[in-house]
Amino acid sequence: MDGSAGNLLQIYNHQVGLKFQLYNSLFTALPFHRVEKTGILLSLFLLHCEEGYNKGQSPDDIISSFIEQYTSYRTEQEQTDLLFRFVQYAERQVVLFDALEDAAFRDTHDMNGPGTIKNLESQVPTTKAKQQLEEKLKDFSVRLVLTAHPTQFYPSEVLGIINDLSKAIINDSTAQVNSYLLQLGKTPFFKKEKPTPYDEAVSLIWYLENVFYQSAGQILTSLKNQFPSDIYGKHSLIRMGFWPGGDRDGNPFVKTETTLKVADSLRGAIIKSYYADVRKLKRRLTFKGVANVLASLEQKLFNNLFVPGHKADLSKEEIMDMLEQMRQTLQERHNGLFVNLVENLQRKVELFGLHFASLDIRQDSSVHSQAMEVIAEKTSLIPKNYKELSEAQKIAALLKVDSPADPAVLSDELLQDTLESMAAIKTIQQTNGEEGCHRYIISHSTSALDVLEVYGLFLLSGWQKETLSVDIVPLFETIDDLQHAGEVMKNLYENPAYRQHLTQRNNTQTIMLGFSDGTKDGGYLMANYSIYKTKETLSAISRQYDVDVIFFDGRGGPPARGGGKTHQFYASMGSNIANKEIQLTIQGQTISSNFGTVDSAQFNMEQLLHAGITNALHKTDATLNEMEEKLLQDLAIESYEAYNQLKKHPDFLDYLNYASPLRYYAETNIGSRPAKRKAGKLNLNDLRAVPYVGSWSQLKQNLPGYYGVGMALDKMDKTGRWAEVQQLYKNSIFFRTLLGNCEMAMSKCFFPLTAFLSEHPKYGNVWNMIFDEFECTKKHVLRLTGSAKLMDDKPVEQLSIRMRQRIELPLLTIQQFALTKIREMEEQAAETQSKKNYESLVIRCSFGIINAERNSA
Repeated sequence: MDGSAGNLLQIYNHQVGLKFQLYNSLFTALPFHRVEKTGILLSLFLLHCEEGYNKGQSPDDIISSFIEQYTSYRTEQEQTDLLFRFVQYAERQVVLFDALEDAAFRDTHDMNGPGTIKNLESQVPTTKAKQQLEEKLKDFSVRLVLTAHPTQFYPSEVLGIINDLSKAIINDSTAQVNSYLLQLGKTPFFKKEKPTPYDEAVSLIWYLENVFYQSAGQILTSLKNQFPSDIYGKHSLIRMGFWPGGDRDGNPFVKTETTLKVADSLRGAIIKSYYADVRKLKRRLTFKGVANVLASLEQKLFNNLFVPGHKADLSKEEIMDMLEQMRQTLQERHNGLFVNLVENLQRKVELFGLHFASLDIRQDSSVHSQAMEVIAEKTSLIPKNYKELSEAQKIAALLKVDSPADPAVLSDELLQDTLESMAAIKTIQQTNGEEGCHRYIISHSTSALDVLEVYGLFLLSGWQKETLSVDIVPLFETIDDLQHAGEVMKNLYENPAYRQHLTQRNNTQTIMLGFSDGTKDGGYLMANYSIYKTKETLSAISRQYDVDVIFFDGRGGPPARGGGKTHQFYASMGSNIANKEIQLTIQGQTISSNFGTVDSAQFNMEQLLHAGITNALHKTDATLNEMEEKLLQDLAIESYEAYNQLKKHPDFLDYLNYASPLRYYAETNIGSRPAKRKAGKLNLNDLRAVPYVGSWSQLKQNLPGYYGVGMALDKMDKTGRWAEVQQLYKNSIFFRTLLGNCEMAMSKCFFPLTAFLSEHPKYGNVWNMIFDEFECTKKHVLRLTGSAKLMDDKPVEQLSIRMRQRIELPLLTIQQFALTKIREMEEQAAETQSKKNYESLVIRCSFGIINAERNSA
């Protein structure tokens, strides 16, 4: 461990570790029913769990012996009541820990160190490098797209308490901390009703207003101060995207009405933010020729915000013109006094416009095909025999569409919404600007027809070819889809009508790549390798057809879903991969953990900006040579075969359903989307990536984050290629990042929790296959890194994981105990109140476990 890491670890220990012990003791003084006794018993229970797992006991054994030894509770009701109190207490411990980490962020992270904007200066010491930087900044940007994938368990009230608690901790105000802990003791942690898509949108707009508005503005100000030349062009270096209210893939609750309502809320939220800033400006800009313009702007913002029925008569351009008028007056007549305040607001308006975040629309390709077939059947706009036509004939028919279809002919509500949502994009663009809604994403894209059916539906919804101001974005997810993506895009680029559309869209094509479903389909190594190769292929094809390609990465929180140290992935892309923009989804707890405070959001956004910029300046460092790429391919194939063997095991999915809380995901009321895309028997294709990865996480097996990696490395070792692997690890940032994130996934595993299943007559074989691969992967990764422990090079994160694991261990134990009880009752076909209580216990434990993990699903 170097001195810097050791120093940060010391700070972390003091600011988080010691303060957690101190403030946690305040919980025992909370004046609520039996809380004091609960706190003391929970401390004993944690030690009992640790001792029990060391002795090889099961969760059932541990809880039974604890109740017998430490309590006088003998009825089932008394015992489950105690377990519920443990859960409530542990949930609040997690909140306290989150607040402490948030409060310490600025001290435990080097805000001017590697990967920051301040550090960028040292990366461009020469005139040539500065010219390269200026060229890069002309059209480079990072787009963070907030999604509503159901992994955020905190209700908004608790998020507010975390925010206030962090501030009180920073100020060392013990009295305030104590009062917020009291509030926490009284505040419900779970939602009784399932949130609507609009509820999800409102929750994320809170982050836009309270975090991203400030942090993005600060970054742009830092860049402007550091590199004062006007090199940013007319685009924004940071852009925000938004999915709640627009993403209707597999979510029957998202309607056109929802989409329009969310767009309106986004517009209202950004105008409110500008209004607050303008009110602050009024206190400083009291000068002649400035104050009157500012007052006029304030009135316009006020009218658009608060006057009922007032016509939306404000545009981004008008706000920018008024701010520019003020800026020039300050420069020319008032010695530039407070001009920086006006410039700061200008940069925010440039970034957020009147839309705050671009609302993306997403739907599955199968829905578009159904809509086309119904339109063919019920109208004369496309041939009646559309369903029977070849792909080429269908495309030809779609390109002849010259008049709109009445959505009413589509009797199915889902299909009607498809046409109506496309028409709604035009409405949103009129009020929020084109940036407000200009992308349509197609899940499960497998052919050029999937894209051109959407193009045809836009024409059928009332758009004209010449004025279609929407980017059509195919999403390639499975390993098979990724491998055929190049052929699909080649066919599209060669289609004259689609090519004309691209010309109108600035000759730019955005392509989305899905890490989550790719990993679920092909395993960790194959998914990441396939996406890397697909990016290479699509970059080459796009250059060949003179198209600027932009990759939009569908990433989740954990490594198993494309998360982990995301910025390192972007820094590792070689010169043969297009890097005009970095676009990625930010979802679930990743929003609150990586972007939950102004400091953490600024730090992590700077890391992404830095990764993309320095990648452009030093691309040759990251590009894999032919031998390295061949080795990576061989590793991916071996890993894929190992994962496929497990995936095809007849008991694989049944094991997950049996041992984990998978079947209870839909009942947690954390997201508006169903856990499966289609009703019916459980199968891997229809099971969403969030519950799939999240269930492995709650089992503490994290299989999707490493399975197959160990067997692939072992094969290389046994065939005399270990030296090649070592060289690849030394030379390739991409490979090191892959294995680093793999280490993170393994660090969060705890196999003693489920070791009792190792001898199960049906599922023992699956458990042992997973455990053996974990041990194999761990052995080979540690051999490569030369470390004694996983994540040894990241001591602060290692300690954070360890401390969080101690908080969640009682929750994990209670959840497995409850699942065991449920299985026993099901074997006896007993539908009792006891079973319902245990099911509630399973669901409640999920809240604390996932919040404690922060990037578990």
